Amino acid sequence: MPTLLLVRHGRSTANSSGILAGWSPGVSLDEHGERQAKALAERLAGLPVSTVVSSPLDRCRETLAPLLSARPELTMRLDERLGECRYGDWTGRPLAELAKEPLWATVQAQPSAATFPGPEGESLRELSHRAVESVREWDAEVGREHGPDAVWLACSHGDVIKAIVADALGLHLDLFQRISVEPASVTAIRYTPSRPYLLRLGDTGELGGLAPRPRPAEGGDGTDQGDDAVVGGDTGTR
Repeated sequence: MPTLLLVRHGRSTANSSGILAGWSPGVSLDEHGERQAKALAERLAGLPVSTVVSSPLDRCRETLAPLLSARPELTMRLDERLGECRYGDWTGRPLAELAKEPLWATVQAQPSAATFPGPEGESLRELSHRAVESVREWDAEVGREHGPDAVWLACSHGDVIKAIVADALGLHLDLFQRISVEPASVTAIRYTPSRPYLLRLGDTGELGGLAPRPRPAEGGDGTDQGDDAVVGGDTGTR
């Protein structure tokens, strides 16, 4: 099955100033985030990425710009379902101020019960549903178009990626705050008919190990177990 690379955008001006950006217009990468974006393109250089999907927000598109410049054969496809949580009236406010709100405690302890205030606010349940739906649909399409060894990339936001990881691990949404993904990190998931596999979580280092491995010849040495988990742990040979 294809391998999904979930990229969190590089550090933004809102990240560095402690503001909850949400869907605020004009939030771009800061200087450090721009360097992270360039480094990301270099880290991905050895991987045969076939498809690139992104949140429509500027900070994600800017994060992918160096990769797309280095690989002109790739086209960015936008999906609003990968966009940031719609934080409603919390959008654009300092995190230090929001931490004093009663809803903050719910977001921390019981995210599944949290709905952000205001007419444009959404619940974290809604966020999880749309994000998981998006990556599973794209993964199936990539598999049909490019085959089971395809590698594809989706660029999104922290809470969105955490929700997708929680689903892949079979965790209740109330446990998703146990997951952390840094800016410009790569999280890798492979969906199979049996179960999803979390291959990397919030990786900021070398990614060569995610390249597709050669498939053993039919009737080979028996080490290929298809979609089954390897008892004792991955051998590093498949």
